[in-house]
Amino acid sequence: MRRSIVKGCGSYLPEKTLTNDDLAKFVDTSDEWITQRTGIKERHIAAEGEWTSDLGHIAARRALDHAGMAPEEIDLIVLATSTPDNTFPAAAVSVQAKLGITEGCAFDVQAVCSGFVYALATADAYLRTGMAERALVIGAETFSRILDWEDRTTCVLFGDGAGALVLEATGEDAADGRGVLSSQLRSDGRHKEKLYVDGGPSSTRTVGHLRMEGREVFRHAVGMIADVIEAVLEAENVTADDLDWFVPHQANRRIIDASAKKLHIAPEKVVTTVEGHGNTSAASIPLAVDVAVRDGRIKAGDLVLLEAMGGGFTWGASLVRW
Repeated sequence: MRRSIVKGCGSYLPEKTLTNDDLAKFVDTSDEWITQRTGIKERHIAAEGEWTSDLGHIAARRALDHAGMAPEEIDLIVLATSTPDNTFPAAAVSVQAKLGITEGCAFDVQAVCSGFVYALATADAYLRTGMAERALVIGAETFSRILDWEDRTTCVLFGDGAGALVLEATGEDAADGRGVLSSQLRSDGRHKEKLYVDGGPSSTRTVGHLRMEGREVFRHAVGMIADVIEAVLEAENVTADDLDWFVPHQANRRIIDASAKKLHIAPEKVVTTVEGHGNTSAASIPLAVDVAVRDGRIKAGDLVLLEAMGGGFTWGASLVRW
C-alpha cells in the first residue's frame, strides 16, 4: 500500500488589504456589523494584472522551498479554483509553465470552497495508485473579480489568496503512520440557488457576480459539515477527542465556532485565520494550514482534520496524519 504524505506547505496573500473601515467608505456597513456577523477584519485584494495563477505560483514556490524540492520533481499539479485566469487553459497549466515543469500533468478542480479538499482527495488517489509520485495541491482564488461591490451581504465576506501543499507517495510502512488517511466528498446540486455566480460562458457569456442566500447557507452548513466529518472519523475509527487540530474552511467565524461546538471539538484545537483574509474559497484551508505549520502548532505526527463546504452545494473532509 502507498500513502500520500505531506512534505511542505506554502501560501501567498496579495499586498493590498481592504479593511472593514475601508469598505464602510463605499458600502453601507461598519466594522462592528461585519466583525459581529463574520469575525472578518480585513481581506486581501489582487493587484491589477495579478492573476489567480500568479497567486498559485508563489504559494507553490514557497511550498516547494519548504519541502526542499525542485519543481522538476513534481509530476502532478491539481489546482482548486473557481476564478481561473481564462475559461481555458486550466490555471494549473499556467502554474506548471511558470514553475518550468514540462512533464507530468496539471489540471483544475472546481468545487468552489470545497475545492481544496476535492483536490487533495484527487491527488491522493493519483499517488496511491501509482499514477504520480509527487504532487502540488493548490487552492488559489481572486474572488474580488466576481464580487458585486454594492452588495454588502457578499462583498464584505471574500478575499483573494493562495495556498499549497506538496505531497509525496511512499510505502505505508515507510510513512510511519503519516499521510492522507481518508477523505469523504459530497455534493447536492439542488441547492445551487443558495450560493452561485449569475454568469458563465455557456449561459450569459459574462463572468457574472457571486450571489448568496446567507441565512440558508448558514442553516445548511453546520449540519452538512458535521455529517461528513463524522463519516471521515468513523472511516478511520477515531473520535474528535483524538484530533490534534481542526482546520476548517475559513468562511465565517460563526460557522466555524458552531461546527466545532456541534462536533465537541475543543476551541483550542481549532485553527482560525478568517479575521486576516476573509473567505478565500478554495485557498482558505491551505492558507490556514500554512499559518499553523509555520507558527509551530501543527507538527509532525499530529492528527489534522480538514473540512469545507461550498456552492452547489459541495462539501468534504480529509483526515491527515502530519
